[in-house]
Amino acid sequence: MIGLKKILLKGGTVVSGEKAEIADVLIEGERIKAVGNLFRDSEEIILDNETIIKDMSGRLIFPGFIDGHTHFDLHVAGTVTADDFESGTKSAVMGGTTTIVDFATQYEGESLTQAFENWSSKAENSVCDYRFHMAITDWNEDVKKELKNMLDRGINSFKLYTTYDTMVSDEEIYDILIALKEVGGIAGVHCEDDAVISKLVDEAKKIGEMGVSSHPNTRPKSAEVEAVRRILDIAYRADSPIIIVHLTCKESLEEVEKARLRGQEVYVETCPHYLLLDASKYDLDGFEGAKYVCSPPLRTAEDEETLWSGIAGGRIQTVATDHCSFTVEQKKIGESDFTKIPGGMPGVQDRVSLVYSFGVEKERINLMDMCRVLSENPAKLYGIYPKKGAIKVGSDADITVLKPCKPVPISYKDEYSKAGYTPFEGMEITVQIESVYLRGTEVVNNRKLTTNITSIKGRYVGNCR
Repeated sequence: MIGLKKILLKGGTVVSGEKAEIADVLIEGERIKAVGNLFRDSEEIILDNETIIKDMSGRLIFPGFIDGHTHFDLHVAGTVTADDFESGTKSAVMGGTTTIVDFATQYEGESLTQAFENWSSKAENSVCDYRFHMAITDWNEDVKKELKNMLDRGINSFKLYTTYDTMVSDEEIYDILIALKEVGGIAGVHCEDDAVISKLVDEAKKIGEMGVSSHPNTRPKSAEVEAVRRILDIAYRADSPIIIVHLTCKESLEEVEKARLRGQEVYVETCPHYLLLDASKYDLDGFEGAKYVCSPPLRTAEDEETLWSGIAGGRIQTVATDHCSFTVEQKKIGESDFTKIPGGMPGVQDRVSLVYSFGVEKERINLMDMCRVLSENPAKLYGIYPKKGAIKVGSDADITVLKPCKPVPISYKDEYSKAGYTPFEGMEITVQIESVYLRGTEVVNNRKLTTNITSIKGRYVGNCR
C-alpha cells in the first residue's frame, strides 16, 4: 500500500516558524516518526533494510505549504472558474502546497449545509488535502442556527463580502460576528466599499471609459481603506476577532495597526500579486491588462514594499493566492465593459517559489517568516495545527523539499492551471520545488508529478484542535 514505508530525509535544513537547522526527518506511513540528528540523539530509531534514505544536503525542508484562499470550480460572473479541484490541486501540489482551503459558497436561498455538501462533492477530485471556509451570503435565523453544525463539521472560518451581489449589510455583519463569537468561529472579510465603487462605475460609464484601465480607478485604495476601517469598528463593537483577507496597501495595514493598539485581535492575509505586481499592468496594450483584473486591484510599488515589511515584522500573518482563474476567452466577456470582466488570476503553483525568490533571496524576509506565513500560521488560524503546518513527531508527513537554483523564468507552459497564462510570466525564480510528500507519499519528484498522484486521494481535514 502507498505511503507505509519508512523514508529518511537525511541532513537537510528543516525550517519551522522559529528556526532553521540541519536535521533528519523520519517518515513512517502517513506520519512523521522522528525529527533531529537521529544517529546521535536517539537510540530508539531503528532503520531496517527497507528504509528509503534520501540525502537532503543543500535542501530546505518545509512543512507542506497551505494555501488558505482558493476558488476552484466557482460559478461567478456568468461563467465557471477555469480550474476545478483536480487541475487546481495538481497546480497546488506542483507548487509545494499540500493543503488548500477553498470557499464553500452559500448561494441565495441555500442553507449552509447545502453549501457544504455542494463543495464536498466538487472536491472529490482533489489530489491534495483540503478544508473549507463557509461564505455566508444569505443571513437569516435558520442560517444562524447552523453555525454550530458547521463548527462540528470542521469549518471554523466564515467569509463575508462588503461588495458584489454576495455582500451582507453592516447590520448583518455585526449580527454574524456576535453569533460566531458564541460558537468559536471567526470571519474573514473582503473589504471594499460597495457604494463608492458603484458611484465611480456610474461616472466612468457616463463618459464612456469602459476599458480595462477603469478597473483600478473605480476600485481605489480609499474604497478598501474605508471598508477596512468600518469592518474593524464593527468587530470592535462586537468584541470579535477578525481576518482581513487579501489586504493590498499601506493605508489598510495602518488601520489594522490602530485596531491592534486598542486591543483588537486582527489577522491579515495578503497575496503574491499584491507583493509583486502593480497597477501599471492595467495600462498594457489591447486587452492584455484584463489578465490582471482582480478585486481589490493591484496597487503601487510602495505598497508592495509595505506588505513585505509587514510580513517581516509579523504584522501580516498569511500569504495566500486567492487563486480564481479564468482564461483570456472568459475574460473577454467584459471586452467592451470592464465591469463584466471576471475578476481573478491563477497563482497557486507559483506562490512558494515567488515568496522564496523575491522575499527570502532578496532578504526582505527570512526562512522562518516564509514558513510562518505560508504554512504554520494558516494551519493555526484555520484549526489544523499541528496535524498540518509542522514537522513534528505525530504530524502528517506533508513535506516540501526546496532546492535553491540559478534564476529560471516562470512560464505558463510549465503550469497545470487551465487558465492558459500566469500573471508572473517571465519573472525569474531561484528555487525548485524538488519533491513533495503528501501524508508520506511522494507526489512530486524532480519537479514532476509522480505516478502516485493517480492513487492517492485528497482528504477533507476536519478540526484538529
